[in-house]
Amino acid sequence: MWKEFKEFAFKGNVVDMAIGVIIGGAFGKIVTSIVNDLVMPAIGYLLAGINFSDLKIVLSPAVYDAAGVVTSPESAIMYGNFVQQCVDFLIIAVCVFAAVKFINKASVLGKKKEAEETGETPETPAMSAEAELLTEIRDLLADKQA
Repeated sequence: MWKEFKEFAFKGNVVDMAIGVIIGGAFGKIVTSIVNDLVMPAIGYLLAGINFSDLKIVLSPAVYDAAGVVTSPESAIMYGNFVQQCVDFLIIAVCVFAAVKFINKASVLGKKKEAEETGETPETPAMSAEAELLTEIRDLLADKQA
C-alpha cells in the first residue's frame, strides 16, 4: 500500500499540479492586491471619490446603548466588496486566457519548428464525407460559371 501511495504522490503530474496550485494561490494574492490597491481606488477617483469597500445597503442600522456601545450590530449587504471581487475575477480570467493562448501558440510553433528540423511535413487531416461532398459541389458550380 505504501508503494502505491509513493507512486501516486510522486508522479510528475501530481507534483506539477501542486506547484500550479501554490503559484496560483500566490498569483491570486497579487491580483487581489492590484485590484484593491490600484484598480479600485483609480475607478473610485474617476467616479467622484467613491470608495467601493464602503458601498452597502443597510438593512438594519446598528443599535447603541447610552454609553455608545453597540448592542446590536448593523446588518447590511456589502455590494461594494462584490464589485471588487468581480473585477478581481475578470483580471484573473484575462491573465489565464492570455497565458493559455501564449502556451498554445508556443506549443504549435514548437511542433512546427520540430517538424521542419526533422523534415516531416504536417499531415493534413482527412476530410469528412460531408466536406468532400461540399468541395465537389463547389468545384462543379465553379466549372459551370466558367
